[in-house]
Amino acid sequence: MTVFTEPASTECLQRAAAALSANGFAVELLDGVADARARIEALIPAGASVFTSASETTRLSGIEADINASGRYEAVKPRILSMDRAARGDEIRRLTACPDYVVGSVAAVTETGSVVIASGSGSQIPSYGGGARAVWIVGAQKVVPDLNTALRRLEEHAFPLENTRSLNVYGVPSAINRMLVLNREPFPGRVTVLLLREAIGF
Repeated sequence: MTVFTEPASTECLQRAAAALSANGFAVELLDGVADARARIEALIPAGASVFTSASETTRLSGIEADINASGRYEAVKPRILSMDRAARGDEIRRLTACPDYVVGSVAAVTETGSVVIASGSGSQIPSYGGGARAVWIVGAQKVVPDLNTALRRLEEHAFPLENTRSLNVYGVPSAINRMLVLNREPFPGRVTVLLLREAIGF
């Protein structure tokens, strides 16, 4: 049985990186979180509008705070959290759908070059799917051999952890209401995958 918490081997990471690159994703294989934080600052210009999607990877790494609290960027998340969702729901949806950049993570990456994303609210799906330039920080434990295993990882491992987090933080359960599978990026350079050699996040 696959253990979805174990970091993938160097060979698996290299296969995933090569396949992602062949499929139009920009990929950087990094040692760990410190390197990812430095790369985010280099990849995203000061003053850009940036939406940080809900992600334990970005929270635990400090990248979420780097973006939302530094003052370097036009941070979307703090702005929408201050808005009345009932009165300004359409504006919130527009802000999250089409920022300059979206930063977050994914549920799984395959060695064949596909990416699996799941969401309860769907807030990150438009920007992940093509509405923004995307930067995804991906821990080594999220790399799996193929799409079937990626879906198993989502359903058997990542979702139960996210459901527990949602109950603890919001008092409501999560759900896999929306799922996005990217097999190829038709606009090379739109998506950058920072693939870490260490495990982080769900």
